[in-house]
Amino acid sequence: MTTLQPHWRTSTHSGDTGGNCVEVADNLAGVVLVRDSKDQLGPALTFGPESWRTFIAATRRH
Repeated sequence: MTTLQPHWRTSTHSGDTGGNCVEVADNLAGVVLVRDSKDQLGPALTFGPESWRTFIAATRRH
C-alpha cells in the first residue's frame, strides 16, 4: 500500500511498557522512515528500500 502519509508501526517485540522503541513507515514509494516512538514529532531517519533491507538482514544475523 502506498499513500501520501506515512503509516507508522512499532515492532511487536516492543510491548506496551514505554521503553526504547522505534517506529517504521515503509508504505511510501522509494523511502523507509524510522523515528523514535517517544518523540513522534521529532526527526525521522530516511533510508532507501535496499539500504533498509540490508540493515534488517544484518541485525537479524546478530
